[in-house]
Amino acid sequence: MALRATIFKLDMHIADMVRGYYESHALTLARHPSETDERMMMRVLAFGLLADGQLAFTRGLSSAEEPALWRKDLTGAILTWVELGHPDERRLLQACGKAEHVVVFCYGGTASRMWWQGAEAGLARARNLNVYAVPSEAAKALAGLARRAMTLHISVDEGVAMVSSQDGSVTVEVETWR
Repeated sequence: MALRATIFKLDMHIADMVRGYYESHALTLARHPSETDERMMMRVLAFGLLADGQLAFTRGLSSAEEPALWRKDLTGAILTWVELGHPDERRLLQACGKAEHVVVFCYGGTASRMWWQGAEAGLARARNLNVYAVPSEAAKALAGLARRAMTLHISVDEGVAMVSSQDGSVTVEVETWR
């Protein structure tokens, strides 16, 4: 018997001082059986950092053709493609051809630095690609906030996100690598 996805309910309140975005979102997340709390919470963080009315979670790990999140316009064209971790260079180049903007959030510490050092030259021609790094300690701390029913408050100001819940808070300093 196949394992089923675990469903998480999330009320997210975002205050992004840089973009002037102040909204609340009621979200439902499906966590694939092979997905960790850490990766799921990185999806949540990415949503909080990039949120607008069209950003949406995808089928993620259940579908190799889709990113972790994306933003589409009314015609179905992909405006933003969001990947997590250390995606394959070829996958990123294909995404750069499909979407107006591609974003990668790395969260593996030393492994992320090694991935970026190996991938940077091959991705140099991808002008619509941004790469951000989240410290591995912050990603692990975010995983500690994961609950089946969560209320998160995310405040963003100049590359720093403060994520808080009834169980605590985590400060995430996002590094821009590209």
